[in-house]
Amino acid sequence: MKKTILAVAALGLAIPAAPVLADPPPWAPAHGKRAKQAYQPRYYTSDRGTRYWQGEDGRYYCRRSNGTTGLIIGAAAGALAGRAVDTRGERTTGTVLGAAAGALLGRQIDRGQARCR
Repeated sequence: MKKTILAVAALGLAIPAAPVLADPPPWAPAHGKRAKQAYQPRYYTSDRGTRYWQGEDGRYYCRRSNGTTGLIIGAAAGALAGRAVDTRGERTTGTVLGAAAGALLGRQIDRGQARCR
């Protein structure tokens, strides 16, 4: 009896549970899959190459760089430049100030002039 119970338990664990792959009936309110499939945004490209789209609410949205890459590269270049300029003492002050200035400058350059309204 013990072996039978263990065999049934092992068989029950061996069969994976499968999800139900059924769509809701067409008369049901669409809160999930059908609601998300109903809206397909159209993408447009501006003259400058910025991609934008119109959302469900009628507003226009665009995707552009947030400036992270420029911030990192600018900070590294600014730190090296600040260290080279500050030749007296420990050079920590020049490195930190150069990194801060380079990070701000690199971020602004990376973000560019594209406006999202």
